[in-house]
Order: sequence, then structure tokens, then C-alpha cells
Amino acid sequence: MFLLTQSLKFTLNNLCNSRIGLSKNYSTINPNIRTSFTVLGIETSCDDTGVAIVNSDRQIISEAIHLQQQLHEPYGGIVPNLAMSSHQQYLPLVIREALDKANMDIDKDIDVIAVTRGPGLPACLGNGLSAGKALAAALRKPLIGVHHMEAHALTARLTHQTPDLLPFPFLTLLISGGHTLILVARGVNHYIHLGTTIDDSVGEAYDKIARLLKIPWLKGRGGGPGAALEQFAKNGDPKKFSVPIPMTKDKRRKEAMNLSFSGLKTSISSLITKHNLDLDNENIKRDLASTFQKSVIAHLTDKLRLAFKWCKEKGIPLTALVASGGVASNKSIRSSLELLAAEQYNVPLICPPPHLCTDNGVMVAWAGVERFRLGLVDEYTIDHMPKWPISSLGSSATI
Repeated sequence: MFLLTQSLKFTLNNLCNSRIGLSKNYSTINPNIRTSFTVLGIETSCDDTGVAIVNSDRQIISEAIHLQQQLHEPYGGIVPNLAMSSHQQYLPLVIREALDKANMDIDKDIDVIAVTRGPGLPACLGNGLSAGKALAAALRKPLIGVHHMEAHALTARLTHQTPDLLPFPFLTLLISGGHTLILVARGVNHYIHLGTTIDDSVGEAYDKIARLLKIPWLKGRGGGPGAALEQFAKNGDPKKFSVPIPMTKDKRRKEAMNLSFSGLKTSISSLITKHNLDLDNENIKRDLASTFQKSVIAHLTDKLRLAFKWCKEKGIPLTALVASGGVASNKSIRSSLELLAAEQYNVPLICPPPHLCTDNGVMVAWAGVERFRLGLVDEYTIDHMPKWPISSLGSSATI
């Protein structure tokens, strides 16, 4: 049980007025609804507390976020209990801030409540989901339990600057601190799972190497250890040292679309020990960071080539390569993916703006828009799902 009583009481007392009722009738929702509606999205799957208000006309009305970097940096990574406590403390205030920025009344102006249901850290998910369920039930609003990775995958449909929504199907690379996935997005609630990491996520590998090289965290939104390593790598020489590209020695592993990043930390550690490298030397650290990043990019592009090949063999007419998740804000990775997509496969690379690649309330609210249009509304009794394969959604599948 989560200690949310005070937080929820604060939230409800300050956000609800005495008139609790529906401003619209959703009991007979049309699966192809086209009328304009507004969604409040709540994200607490890891360390950032994010809330946003987005409407079905692709307008980001407001966004508020509370970051926890200073809380976790002394420990070298995310501490779940500290993250949970911070969500408990700040979530009501972040919801209030998003509403104030939008100059909206939660009862009169918000039509739907969307909240991350999973995957993520159990205690953190419970904070956001309990708050979202309480608000939706008290205000008699439709509730959407959002899959965190689907939210990342769909964000490009919100932010891509074209009059019409980015059409399905598109190839999706989701790269973050907790996940690394290669998917074909066939539609909302419909994904083909092509590959995932068999050990560390790519973001976790960045964080571990940053810790190994004693690189201070980058401050602010989109910061952290992985972003700091990217900055270090900019001025390094990727040819100064050499480490193997993961999964290239064994033919079976090389031809599979799964990924692996844990061996890269071992390779960098061995390199440091073998050459007795001085980690107080900033140039050496920059060269090591650049060497690591070069291997990561080569590994990602190798696996994406296999994914493009698989889609061609299956006759899937891809409209784009979409990259999202916190690591997708890395400019070197973006540049390499753009070259791969455009020059070799004649499709554009589409990414959300960097600040919307990391976890945020906007992506959850937009996923709520997409799912609500299809009538995918959840019961107020849903529970959080820390482990939730995206292949279990709707008519999704794993090859």
C-alpha cells in the first residue's frame, strides 16, 4: 500500500469543486470519435514527475515537470524509494501547476485522465496511477492506463510538423534508461516486437560508463549521466581506442534483432586496466567516451538494418523510422540514424523534440488522446504493471 492519503487529499481538495459530474456523455463513446477533447496526462514511471494537458487537435496546452537529478546524483543512479517519496511530495503541486499554466478547471475543462500504468518502478508507478484513478473516479472522467513505451512511440505523431498525423506503419527504435526496443508500429495498440536488449538498456550502459569515467551529471531537463557522457564524447577521438561492436562474433546473435550492451562496460573497463589509463586526464576520458559511443551507434544501426530487411521481406511499407526515449535526444545517434534511414532506405527519421524524448506528461496525455479516439478506456480498478511487454497490447505480437 502506498502512503498517498495526504497527497491525494491535497490534490482532490484543491482541484475539485463541489459539482462532480460529466461535462460530456462518454457512456456511448464512438470508437471513431472526431470531436475535440482534452486530456490531462500523468507520468511517474521513474524519477521525473510530469503532468501535461494536450488536446485532440495536437495542441500542447501546458506542461509541468519536477526533476530529481540532484536527489539521485550522489548515489550514482536512481534510488527507487527516494524517487517514490519525491513523487508523493510533488505530484499534487505539478498537477496544480499544469492546470494553472493552462488556466483550466479540472472539472469543467478536462475530458479524460491518462496516467502511466507501466512498465516502470513499482512504487513510482503506484503514486501516479493512484492519483490518476482517484481524480478520474471522483470527477467521473474516463481513465486511460497508458503503456509507457507506447507513449514514447506515439509522441512523434503529435510533434511531427505536418498537417496530417504520421501514418502507420513505421519502424520504431525506443531507447531510454530502462528500455531498448525495436518495433513495427502497425497502429495504436498494435505493435510487432522485433528485438530488445538481452541485458542492459542502452541508457543504462551510458549511465554505467559515465559513472566509470567519473563524469559529473549534466544539470537540467534532459540532463543526467548519459547526457553528460554525450557532451564528453563530442571532443573525443573515437579512433584513439578500440572496443568490439556487441554481438558480431557469433553468427546466430549477429543475425538476430536483439541487442546487448553489458559487454561494452567490460570492454571499456578492460581497456582502462590494460593500458593503465589515467581517468584524471580529461582528454583520455573524452576519447573513451567517444569510443564507447561509436560502438553503441554501430550496434544500433546494425540491428536496424536487420529490422528494415525483415520489413521488406514481409512486405510492410514503412513510412518512417521513429526514434524516441531519452537516448534518442543524443545528437550523434540521431545523425547516424538519419543517414541510415534516408540514404539506405529512403524514409525520414522522425524524432520528438529532445525535451519530449525524455519522460514527460505530454507523451502520456497524447497516448491518452490516441487511445480514447479508439474507445480504449480503462476501469477505475486497474493496477500498475511494472513488467508489461508491449507485445501484449491489443493485437500486438512478437516475432
